Amino acid sequence: MDVTHLAAVDTARAARVLDEVRSAALSGQRLPVAPRPVIGQSWERMLRSGVDPDHDVRSGTLSREEVQRRRESSTLRHVLPVLREGLLSVADVAHHIMVVADEEGRVLWREGSAPVLRKADGLGFEVGADWREDVVGTNGVGTPAVTGRPVQVFASEHFVRSHAAWTCAGAPITDPRDGRLIGVVDVSGPLETMHPATLAWVDSVAKLAEARLRERHVRSLERLRAVAAPVLARLDGRALVVDRHGWTAAVTGMPYTERLALPASVSAGMRWLPALGRCSLEPLAGGWLVRVADEPVTRDAVRVVLDLREPRRRSVEVSGQAGSWTRELSPRHAGLLYLLAVHRAGRSAADLAREVFGDPARTVTVRAEMSRVRRYLGSLLDHRPYRFTESAEVEVLLPDHPDELLPRAAAPVPGRRRRPAPDA
Repeated sequence: MDVTHLAAVDTARAARVLDEVRSAALSGQRLPVAPRPVIGQSWERMLRSGVDPDHDVRSGTLSREEVQRRRESSTLRHVLPVLREGLLSVADVAHHIMVVADEEGRVLWREGSAPVLRKADGLGFEVGADWREDVVGTNGVGTPAVTGRPVQVFASEHFVRSHAAWTCAGAPITDPRDGRLIGVVDVSGPLETMHPATLAWVDSVAKLAEARLRERHVRSLERLRAVAAPVLARLDGRALVVDRHGWTAAVTGMPYTERLALPASVSAGMRWLPALGRCSLEPLAGGWLVRVADEPVTRDAVRVVLDLREPRRRSVEVSGQAGSWTRELSPRHAGLLYLLAVHRAGRSAADLAREVFGDPARTVTVRAEMSRVRRYLGSLLDHRPYRFTESAEVEVLLPDHPDELLPRAAAPVPGRRRRPAPDA
């Protein structure tokens, strides 16, 4: 059902139809029409997690001190002017509010139409509130955080009945340095304010915010490059200077590489890095001086553990003779590595595009994502086709519902796997 088109023509009728769909879904009856896939999948998650569809939950609103602490430490504070400029002037006129939440679904900022803010208070949609999907049901903050893409939630598409008088459109904001979710920006308002273009508008402003973060990162690399130049000029051998996220500012004695995979917890001393082997890490202002050791490094018996059990804490751990390191994964990278773990013989770009996006033509996107994956897994991956190397021992830790790892269809379960014990 094209909700946005129907709502634009007849908001009240669209709301009635969605209420019938929701009621049928909750009672197990035959649906008059199918909900949109993103909404239907969210409802399934809510039913499994036990969210009460008839009563909203208001758990542990953060104190003012904790909200302020999170605001000051969040990367979102750097793009708040962009969000305000792009959304607030229109939101206020259109009887909407702008809500900005962190990666944990906590509302940190909330501005806009005063009457709508008062209505939001009645739902507990306030600063410091926990608006995760598995706490308050399908909504414009928590659902985009889970799916990793913009989502509009209209009327009874909200899982909790008391939210059915609202329309929400939210888009995730990611850190361009590592692709991690840093928050969600949402525009919400009463049902009658629904407009089919709202989602595209919010998504465009979220992308502007990410572009501003990229600009900040480029400027920080330029400052680090000025620090690195005299340091590298005094060195012999292979070395490079990277920022705290591994992005390269300058190199000497070796080809330029855009980014270096660093351990999750970086400290000075000798470390084994996937792309370079044994290296000496020394702190610099704003980054690290990485000097490549001269002696050859063996990479035998490398073990890769792909931990997919927690949707927001998916990670890959690499262990070898020289030590181990762990990196958190974005949902898309987790899905790609899951497929490569399943198909040890390898998958072509078209294969991966079909299984991840349902469209074998999206090979450009797959190649771009695999290029990013290879930055931190280095020699553990081959290509043509994409696959783990034969020397890599790969283990996959699966969630209770592996079918949620891929948006289109579930892949077969890999041979080496382990699930948490029932009492874990």
